Amino acid sequence: MIEMSPLLAYALDWVNLLLRWTHVIVAIAWIGSSFYFVWLDNSLTPPKDQQLKDKGVGGELWAVHGGGFYNPQKYLGAPKSLPEHLHWFFWESYSTWLSGFALFTVLYLFNAGTFLIDKSVHAWSPGVAVLSALGFLAGFWILYDLICRTLGQKPNGDKLVGLCVLAIVVLAAWLACQLFAGRAAFLLVGAMMATAMSANVFFWIIPGQRKVVAAMKAGEPVDPVHGQRGKQRSVHNTYFTLPVLFAMLSNHYGWAYWHAHNWLVLVLIMLAGALIRHFFVARHKTEVVGKGAPWGWALAGVVVLLGVAVWLAPAPVASSAEAKAAPAPKFAEVQAIVTQRCVLCHNPQLANKGVMLSSPDLIGSHAQQIYQQAVVLKAMPMNNATGITDAERAVLARWFEAGAALQ
Repeated sequence: MIEMSPLLAYALDWVNLLLRWTHVIVAIAWIGSSFYFVWLDNSLTPPKDQQLKDKGVGGELWAVHGGGFYNPQKYLGAPKSLPEHLHWFFWESYSTWLSGFALFTVLYLFNAGTFLIDKSVHAWSPGVAVLSALGFLAGFWILYDLICRTLGQKPNGDKLVGLCVLAIVVLAAWLACQLFAGRAAFLLVGAMMATAMSANVFFWIIPGQRKVVAAMKAGEPVDPVHGQRGKQRSVHNTYFTLPVLFAMLSNHYGWAYWHAHNWLVLVLIMLAGALIRHFFVARHKTEVVGKGAPWGWALAGVVVLLGVAVWLAPAPVASSAEAKAAPAPKFAEVQAIVTQRCVLCHNPQLANKGVMLSSPDLIGSHAQQIYQQAVVLKAMPMNNATGITDAERAVLARWFEAGAALQ
């Protein structure tokens, strides 16, 4: 990472904050509208009013919200005439991807040597790492789109597509964790899936809708394939959502991406998210026909999560007898570890995140943060750039748990 002045670092922190805030806001808008329309599609009931049937309405729903009543209707094909004002849902998707890619560029691509690369995982140049990361984004979309176009229309096409996409995600997760720092690998897998989600909107859903509108305005018959393709990609997007959200949040949980089999941790938690999302999708359908909720899917997702939680659980805390046998370390030992492993970034010149650890008093005042970041989360040092060992983390843990004395 290029050394920068405190003022520049502060300015970049503001850029980071504003980009991240924007990304979360527009992502909420996109995911919210996506979840709503998937729920709406699965909750519609055939109209009983003959006038609605004559207009071509295939499903409707009555709902109450915010003190008002709503009656959304879905046409089997296209309505006989288009209203003057037609709302298009696409900027939610585009702005989510654009803000996310900008944030990824500022944090990871511009600082590839620090954030993308962990030399203990794979030692390569920042330029090659950046190109490879971009290759993940483009490559997954190309393979995914090819699978959808070649297998999606075959008998049991949905199942074939699902299995193939799952296989590619597993392979990508494994490969990313062999090439990139664990934190970056998790984020990259989520970013490649999010890229496919937005590409679905950009290359298929919106162009298909535009062709339908153009055909209607020209008085030509509407090809139903556009609706079928749009529906297919929209459903895929809803299943990608929870796995992508976990990947985006995972950078806060070092115990997940630092694990020796981190790729499997990533795959299993994303799988749990997809299973839980399927429960909600299936539940919407069963509610309409009066059947019970398909709790098996939700239970399967929860079981996977619990299994991962048990698998990753830390070793039992030492007994009181063992604790007495391993007394609290002297502060000099703690300071030596902090000086060697932490002060490189947390010094008066850099003071990353406003934290300085260059004196005993500063170490004492940040003891809680040292314990949380270096021992509990194992998030620091970033990508373990300074090579802190598990034994050294254990020394920091014993020091803090004994009261964080400065002598």
